[in-house]
Amino acid sequence: MANTAETVGDKALARWLCEHASGLDAEEFSAAIDELVNARSGIHLEAMIRRVLDGEPVQYVMGRWAFRYLDLMVDQRVLIPRPETELLVEIVLHHVGDSKGPFTMADLGTGSGAIGLSLLHELPLNSATVWMTDASTDAIDVARANAAGIGRPAVGARFEVGSWWDALPSEIAGLFDVVVSNPPYIAHEDAEVEQSVNKWEPHSALFAGADGLDDIRVITSGAAQWLRSGGLLVTEMGYTQASAVLDLFTSAGLKNVTVHKDLAGHDRFVSGVKT
Repeated sequence: MANTAETVGDKALARWLCEHASGLDAEEFSAAIDELVNARSGIHLEAMIRRVLDGEPVQYVMGRWAFRYLDLMVDQRVLIPRPETELLVEIVLHHVGDSKGPFTMADLGTGSGAIGLSLLHELPLNSATVWMTDASTDAIDVARANAAGIGRPAVGARFEVGSWWDALPSEIAGLFDVVVSNPPYIAHEDAEVEQSVNKWEPHSALFAGADGLDDIRVITSGAAQWLRSGGLLVTEMGYTQASAVLDLFTSAGLKNVTVHKDLAGHDRFVSGVKT
């Protein structure tokens, strides 16, 4: 999990900060490029630059980040949305195909709400109810704020605080058409974790036991109880974990278990269907 700011050039980063400080979008900023900067924008820009130079991820500095078609509020209460996670939404949309619903879905460990809100935004209006859960009340507060920002599609959003399946009302067990999750999947002693990720992002959203699979074990073990026949479970995982996660999906009785690759060609997601 790399800090996105480290993958872009200084020029692009400077442009983002200037646009954000000015309160203008890209086109507006280009049109106003020769205008004098007001004092408030200058002070804001200087403060953001100091934070970036201290190593804080630019996503937290700006307090927002793009995920698919959404502009999401993000801060240190939630994990920074990654481009590869956008493919989880693609997998779900491919699964439902041309069906018009209605769909009952869950985004377990929703964080900022990126996945669940993207599904509501991209599926036909009023076609889905998406239960978004998180053990962190702070994360649910962020997800609720982001739901308010997407307008009418958020009518299908439901929010619950709790650990994985325990957060969901028992009366809807066995009714889910889709359950999607980007759970913690990093082993506690993983030396590949970027320093900035380890320092700034919430550890509860990153680390999952000695092998990184503690939470995926919980998610897969409950799938048969919560999915309807034909329902899809899909989770993100670490790029070295495909074999172990495949075994977990298979042991849970799921069929058509498939590994999906991320934007870099690494094994990154596993999906399976309840028969």
